[in-house]
Amino acid sequence: MSVTKAIFPVAGLGTRFLPATKAQPKEMLPVVDKPLIQYAVEEAYAAGVREMIFVTGRHKRPIEDHFDMTFELEVALEQAGKQELLDVVRSVKPDDMECIYVRQPQALGLGHAVLCGQRLVGNEPFAVLLADDLMVGDRPVLKQMVEQYNEWRVSILAVQEVPAEHTRRYGIVAGTAINDRLMDVNRMVEKPAPEDAPSRLGVAGRYILTPGVFHEIANQPRGVGGEIQLTDGIAGLLRREKVFAYSYEGKRYDCGSKEGFLQANVELALKHPVLGPGFRDYLRTLEI
Repeated sequence: MSVTKAIFPVAGLGTRFLPATKAQPKEMLPVVDKPLIQYAVEEAYAAGVREMIFVTGRHKRPIEDHFDMTFELEVALEQAGKQELLDVVRSVKPDDMECIYVRQPQALGLGHAVLCGQRLVGNEPFAVLLADDLMVGDRPVLKQMVEQYNEWRVSILAVQEVPAEHTRRYGIVAGTAINDRLMDVNRMVEKPAPEDAPSRLGVAGRYILTPGVFHEIANQPRGVGGEIQLTDGIAGLLRREKVFAYSYEGKRYDCGSKEGFLQANVELALKHPVLGPGFRDYLRTLEI
């Protein structure tokens, strides 16, 4: 089966960005001219996903509004003859893309958020994308992972090498190399101390998972921080299925942190076809 469904866990409170996120979802914070969630959805769409499942909270209505039709805006742009802007607005949600929203009633962790999408996913492989992790590259990262899934038919985790002092921020994997970019995972630990980490390969915010992971998540005890961890569910899946780690081609911006968010804005602004040249000239005038 092809990967046509993706879960976007977007119910978090965004406390690291307060007060900016007091009245708006962190996923709606713009990087240059698009909100974070749109980058993730576009990446999924480019990988062949057509069913976008958003696991939301009661304060995340702007995400639903963003992917809905804005009749008054479209009529105003059409009447004003602003066809280019009208095309931009309509491109946010292509006609063949379906958006579905399900509530996560309590903030019980990433594993619990994924579990909230179980009935919508059914017995199919699916992707999980964390909008906080903005991934850019010559080829969409999730598309690279779908290609790996189509070849191997196992769960695929996006990984990158992280500094030893940062292992407490990631799920860390270890295993046997298959080739330069692919590893057969045999161990996975959630946010270990540097001295306890089995490697320095940290899981980034992209996953392709088989439906068997739902059983593991539903039957595991709470993990780090008293939450239901997705990493623990995948670790349980390892006892019954193969799980591969894929070192993707591209760059990840940790937009869950202020530093990463600022870096993404600067670097993507420099690459912007319209804004880039003028922005580059402006940066040259600064005393740094």
